[in-house]
Amino acid sequence: MELFKKDLDFLLEKLSNGSDGSTIEKLKLLKNRLLQLRKEKLVKISHSVMELVCAKHLIVAGYDVDVEHPLNLLNCDIYAKKGMGDLIVEIETGYIPPDHALDPLTYCKARIASKIARYSNYSNKFALGTPPHYIMQIPSAFIEPPRYRTEEAILEIKRLCDIYYKNPPITIDEIKNGRVHTVYVLDIDQGFVWETDPSDYAEKTEQWNYTSPEDVVLEVKG
Repeated sequence: MELFKKDLDFLLEKLSNGSDGSTIEKLKLLKNRLLQLRKEKLVKISHSVMELVCAKHLIVAGYDVDVEHPLNLLNCDIYAKKGMGDLIVEIETGYIPPDHALDPLTYCKARIASKIARYSNYSNKFALGTPPHYIMQIPSAFIEPPRYRTEEAILEIKRLCDIYYKNPPITIDEIKNGRVHTVYVLDIDQGFVWETDPSDYAEKTEQWNYTSPEDVVLEVKG
């Protein structure tokens, strides 16, 4: 607990540089909430620092921000509201549980798909936050508007999610309506955030996003 507090204090000091008093006070409130959740053993440091860095970016953009926000039976990582619109951000650290050491690619792709399907239906916009050292595999169907989603693409995502998520399962309606609008690339070392369109993120990382050896192209340079 003491080390957790020390790390958050250090990060808050870094994020406070160049920030106005209102932004700093809002970040302190979020830090204190994370400290309380840590006492209850509900959060971990790698996830919490990413939430705090992303929260500052949203606060500066004019959002009111909460972390570990309740949504019926779910808790979203970040809930942000501005005017009549709201935004949910789910943080992806790239962590692989030991139980999935032999299927990390499939597991991570299913986890991301399930988050988009479940959480994006609770807000006007949905975003994923991730560090630059982890490349997410975002199903292409979730990048385009729902009206362009084919039945084949929907069923493919359903089959993927059903491998890991059965209680409760991801529903067809959640997949039909789910969509990711933004990707936040979170540089924790610098306390900086790059905001990018999901299609741009997918295009830039496409050569590394594969599901079978046949998809990998190796280029040998002389």
